[in-house]
Amino acid sequence: MNIVQGHIGWLEVICGPMFSGKSEELIRRIRRSLIARKRVEVFKPAIDRRYSDGEIVSHSDLRIASQPVESAREILERLEIRTEVVGIDEANFLPDLTEVAARLADMGKQVIIAGLDTDYLGRPFDPIPALLALAEEITKTLAICVQCGGPAKFTQRLVESADLIVVGGGGLYEARCRRCFEPGSPRQQELDFVKTKLARVQNARP
Repeated sequence: MNIVQGHIGWLEVICGPMFSGKSEELIRRIRRSLIARKRVEVFKPAIDRRYSDGEIVSHSDLRIASQPVESAREILERLEIRTEVVGIDEANFLPDLTEVAARLADMGKQVIIAGLDTDYLGRPFDPIPALLALAEEITKTLAICVQCGGPAKFTQRLVESADLIVVGGGGLYEARCRRCFEPGSPRQQELDFVKTKLARVQNARP
């Protein structure tokens, strides 16, 4: 939703657990900007290679072209001066994004960011909390709990790992509600296919 008109910049944040439609909503807003003939650039962290190196891809397989970056500051280096709308997915892989997003908005850009608001332990997941404090518009998305079918706001990790970030999708994570969420890894024994998928993800890292 365009809440500001003219050349005033602003920040929109889309947040929620995995499988809640964050990337899908980001893609929808970017497509509306393209229909409005605005100059758009889209970025994503280079570490996220789950589906494509050069596209943002939702879990429902919606796609839009994007530029991979190693850090948020690289966005400032690559950005065309005439760009009006900046889309950024997977904000949690860009820890330096808060300052960059604020600078883009101050430059008059419409900045649309999507990311997880909590980590696998249910804690606030940087940099989303700081971005929420700066944003003019906030959208909170919910998924469906795979255990009970209720509204899910947590991302359940299905594998044992102490790392804050383990890149993956279905098979490594699932959405859970407050009642069904088990911080960290679930107590039930890991399935062989989950272990295999995690090994493939780790082996694919450069």
